[in-house]
Amino acid sequence: MKKGLFILLFFSSLVSEAQNPVSWKFTANKQKEGVYEIHMLATIQKGWHLYSQKQPENAIAIPTLFSINKNPLLIMKGKIREIGKLEIFKDKKLGLAANQYSTQVDFIQIVSLKGKAKTNFMGNVEFQTCDDTKCLPPKIINFNVVLD
Repeated sequence: MKKGLFILLFFSSLVSEAQNPVSWKFTANKQKEGVYEIHMLATIQKGWHLYSQKQPENAIAIPTLFSINKNPLLIMKGKIREIGKLEIFKDKKLGLAANQYSTQVDFIQIVSLKGKAKTNFMGNVEFQTCDDTKCLPPKIINFNVVLD
């Protein structure tokens, strides 16, 4: 009996680990000489939610967090902004809330190069996804965008 339960739990964790309801695409659009708009596009499977970088105090979710590697050749212009249809989830019964996206959200960072150089915009994104019944453990995805 214990052996059967262990096998069931093991395979359940593998299925959960293999499930990835968000796909990411990282690109750079050159705006003018030395200035780039970095797009970190998340496409979310139907029925799932990805959470905004900014959450209310009574949030139930882990916010999306970008960690950008330091690069002496790059200057960040402002903060990473979000383009998408923000949904405000509220559970009045439990007093919980979340700022979330369904379908797609584009996270955008403007950067400028110090001089003429080829370099990379690198880092990672940590995010959590949930559907109406469960949340998956947070994931970390590394990215590397070439700027030339």
